Formats: sequence, structure tokens, C-alpha cells
Amino acid sequence: MAFGEQPAYLRVADDLRQQIADGTLPPHTRLPSQASIRAAYGVSDTVALEARKVLMAEGLVEGRSGSGTYVRERPVPRTITRSGYRTLNDCSPFRQEQADERVRGTWEAQSERGEAAPGIAERLGIEAGDPVMCTRYVFRIGTEAAMCSTSWEPLRITGRTPVMLPEQGPLAGRGVVERMAAIDVVVDNVAEEVEARPALAAEARVLGGLPGHPVLVVRRTYRAGCLPVETADVVVPADRFRVAYHLPVR
Repeated sequence: MAFGEQPAYLRVADDLRQQIADGTLPPHTRLPSQASIRAAYGVSDTVALEARKVLMAEGLVEGRSGSGTYVRERPVPRTITRSGYRTLNDCSPFRQEQADERVRGTWEAQSERGEAAPGIAERLGIEAGDPVMCTRYVFRIGTEAAMCSTSWEPLRITGRTPVMLPEQGPLAGRGVVERMAAIDVVVDNVAEEVEARPALAAEARVLGGLPGHPVLVVRRTYRAGCLPVETADVVVPADRFRVAYHLPVR
């Protein structure tokens, strides 16, 4: 194969993708059958099948049992705005995750004690297996799941304090900054890293997508000086939302 030449299944996928983009194959239209693709492009059944798989993995089409493969309606992405950590007296974890004050969201959460996996332990500066409080959140805009988040806090900091359980006690539902301030831990910086990857099956069930569809993962860590006090993975469906940052200039 010459340098730069694409495999046949990618060339077919490219052409079908362009037809979806320009409206030749509008949303809810049935994708040409495998036999039709084979005849139209002069390719084998294997090439036709692989081309359809590419479009499905990209989230452009979806299979319907007993009916065929159809072009998915592409939602217009909405913006989730982030602006660093939220200040004291910001009483909602949704406010902590969403800086746009026009958005009114709800959330649900569940906390349980656990042991830090090696990667989480490294982010928190503790030993693998050390006790942590793990809290899983689902944030909704109206009835739509907009993002989910898994948070870990080292129990050597919050254990046996009133803020050990983020959603219980006198500061239930408050953000990390305010909860830590209540136990004399002053959070003064936050770091975030953003990556894209396919959605895991459990994430797809919560967020309403399909396994393998792209999500944005924000890896966030709050610190008091150099001491990590909380780390979290915030997962956002990439086909429905974009993440924007509004950061102060110092």
C-alpha cells in the first residue's frame, strides 16, 4: 500500500461520513445495507462491515434490533463552564462543578469507605490501600444526566470529623473548599487535566449514551498547599457537551 493511502474500509467510511455531514443521509435515515455498500463501492462484505463499524464507533449511526442501522441525530453541544474551585458559602456540588449561574441542576450521590487504588493513591499522595471516602455523583440538568463524578478523599484528613461524609452532617452538600475549611484545612489551589476516551459501559448507562462513545474526563485534584485533600474524575458526554474554562488573570 502506498504511503498515505487509506484502507478500503476507511475510504468507504469517509464517504458515508461526508454524506451524513452534508445531509445526504439525514438523521433517522437508514444507512445503506451491507449489500448496497458492497455494490456501490465495489468492495467485499468484510470491507462494508468494517466501514459500518467505524461509523458506529464514532457515534454517527446506531443499530436497531431487527431493523438495521440508522443515522443518529446529532445534538447541538452545550457548554459546561468551569472556573477553578468554588468559594466559601457555595452550597451545591453542582455549583462546584458548573460555573454558569444560569444553570439550575440537581444531583444524587452515594458515599462508601474504600481503599485507594494505586493510581488514586498517587494522586492523593498516600499509600495504595490507605482508607478513602469514595463518593459517586450524577449531575442532572432537568431530567438529563449531564455528567457523573467519582470523588476520593483520604480518611487520614477527614476521618472522625463532621465532614467525613460529603452528603451527611452539618455541611452536607457543601463543596470541598468549605468542608475542608470547617476542619481548618485551607484549600488554595486546584489542578485539572482533561482527556478524551471511550465511555465505559457503566458510564454509558448513567449518561444515556452507548459504550465506546466519546467522553471527556476531567481529572481534578484540590490541594491545601502541596497537600492533596480530594481528587475526582468528572465524566462528560463529548457529543452533547463541551467544556469551557473561565480562569482569573493574576
